[in-house]
Amino acid sequence: MRKKQTMSSPLPVDWVSLYIEDLHKWARHKTSSSEVASDLVQDTFLAAAEKFCSFKGESSPKTWLFSILNHKITDYYRKKIKQPVSIDNDSLYGFFDKSTERWNKEMRPGNWNETDGHLLDNDEFQSILKLCMDALPEKWSTCVKLKYLTEKKGEEICQDLEISPTNFWQIIHRAKLQLRDCIENGWFKHT
Repeated sequence: MRKKQTMSSPLPVDWVSLYIEDLHKWARHKTSSSEVASDLVQDTFLAAAEKFCSFKGESSPKTWLFSILNHKITDYYRKKIKQPVSIDNDSLYGFFDKSTERWNKEMRPGNWNETDGHLLDNDEFQSILKLCMDALPEKWSTCVKLKYLTEKKGEEICQDLEISPTNFWQIIHRAKLQLRDCIENGWFKHT
């Protein structure tokens, strides 16, 4: 049985104007894209309109909408992870010398001294980091964002994206190698 609307609870017609900003902010935080966030929020309101009869009023409308949005975000990443990754560039293979079957000495990580405070507080470094993240294959970027930006556990990411733990950790390893190389070449060699 549906809970009755009280005078203090918002009416469904007011939900968009009341919650769109918070929903968009959350989706943008989770996806790092304003355009994707807008699409996900729109899909959230459409799903809420279609499923309004299932809203029992046991939670606030805002909580219910955020629950729908979180499912939409998970679906968005699930679709992205299913896209094939093409490793046409040799940047990843530069870490390994095929002839000696060993890691290239020149590709070892450099020493990242943070003499000027924290790197993540530096706007120029953040722009290099964003460029490096954008250069990753979409599947890799998705895994990195879920693990390090949303701080999800590996097993939860594997479940959400329907991938094996071995595949997930291989993706994370390759992404970290490529990010390190990109950051070293884009930031540390120029500072």
